[in-house]
Amino acid sequence: MKTIILSLLAFYSLLISSFTKDPVKYNYTLNTDKSIVEWSGASPKVTHQGSFEVTCEGIEVVDGQVKSGTFVIPIASIKNFDLPKALKPVLLKHLKSEDFFNLALYPEAKFSITEVMPLNSVPEGAVTGAKAQVTGDFTLLGKTNSITFPAKIDLLENNLAVEATFMLDRTQWGMNHAADPELKNRHIYPEVAIHLKVAGNRN
Repeated sequence: MKTIILSLLAFYSLLISSFTKDPVKYNYTLNTDKSIVEWSGASPKVTHQGSFEVTCEGIEVVDGQVKSGTFVIPIASIKNFDLPKALKPVLLKHLKSEDFFNLALYPEAKFSITEVMPLNSVPEGAVTGAKAQVTGDFTLLGKTNSITFPAKIDLLENNLAVEATFMLDRTQWGMNHAADPELKNRHIYPEVAIHLKVAGNRN
């Protein structure tokens, strides 16, 4: 009888320990050569495309799921893809001015992941293969708002790749220049298309 009781106690101890197993955590370092934030903004007459660089201290993965990560976007890194070389500085100077990003006062934008959940349904415009819903705090011009977007997350043993496409309404962060539709041809649409590509390597 004593042997049976001891065996049962050992079994229950093993069972409990299996449920209290420590989570498996890994940190991934951002591969800045393969990470970029592409943007597209438009008016009734023209569309411009470009990019920002992105940096990150680290991305935490727990039990195979992305849990946290803070990404910093240096505003000074903004680039334009579509204009002739002679005109690029004109646009970029305006985008860095008080009308838009106000680089002098706000040299960085920041995004901090707060939650990653399975995507219930894929919205229109989502990147192909999106199966995750990412929520986080996005700080721009000194103001922080929570945003949520669909993303494709590929997690291999030593590599992490995240890709997402979504729209941002710049006026939610107080970037109101030319956002009034009454300006007609001088109107600049509030919505900015974002294409995020992030790659990381496991430490």
